[in-house]
Amino acid sequence: MVVLVFAVAVAAVAPSSGVAKVRSPTAGTSTTATATTYTFTRYSNPSRTVVTDSAASWIATFTDGARSVALAGPARRFAEAAATYPVASSTWIRVLARPFMGQVDVAWLNAARADSSPDVLATALQFASGGRDLFGADGLLLATDASYGPLQADGTRQEGSDWNDFQGVTATYGTVTDPAEPAQLRSLDCSGFMRMLWGRRFGVPLGLDPDGGATLPRRAAQQASSAPGIAPIANAGRQVTDFRRLQPGDLVFFDASTDDGTSIDHVGVYLGADEGGRQRFVSSRKSGCR
Repeated sequence: MVVLVFAVAVAAVAPSSGVAKVRSPTAGTSTTATATTYTFTRYSNPSRTVVTDSAASWIATFTDGARSVALAGPARRFAEAAATYPVASSTWIRVLARPFMGQVDVAWLNAARADSSPDVLATALQFASGGRDLFGADGLLLATDASYGPLQADGTRQEGSDWNDFQGVTATYGTVTDPAEPAQLRSLDCSGFMRMLWGRRFGVPLGLDPDGGATLPRRAAQQASSAPGIAPIANAGRQVTDFRRLQPGDLVFFDASTDDGTSIDHVGVYLGADEGGRQRFVSSRKSGCR
């Protein structure tokens, strides 16, 4: 099952599938322009456009080269049975059809602000413990209380469940096909969960191997080094303790296993600090799964 976890061992943070570092306006304004009731202010490090309204309230952040957009929206609380405290958030994450190149599409912004359908964060929780089956118009499974992978004889969960295994379909990547593994139906490992979420649910291109950031690759370590987007915190090979650069929707990466050296082997989506002050992310993990 997908779980809400306390972030204690972040090894690197690299927003995948176009997810970029986002934040409310800070010092460093370079240019300002207005249109309709919005003000568009450019910032650097990273290059981004922050949108405010006539009352100077934060509305959205568009980061150059990223497809994800952080928007101000209705307050909500994300909770999971195993988590002591919920995460209260008014940040919503929507996805552009193409990476942002510096010019805000006001029509898209207005439509995104009016959109009440589940965003990336709410969609991620559709896979959590107790999640109900959700099917698309084509009859394929879109979400459920997902397992990490098939249960093995030693009591552990098998790795390798990707989005197409979850849905029971054959994936095609150029001339390469990847048939579904029947035993992995309704299962997603951590990186497979990211691909199901960002790729199948929100249209980010998927690939098998790193390709310079054009697609979201298969493995967590590959996603950390080669996925679309930018890295607000570089992988310095040690645990991150300053979480101020994290924003909802960022991907967080970990060296979670002790049997594979020091390589990155786990990934999740950052939600924010919970009401107890702890940093929370959503991921599919081996331990605690059905």
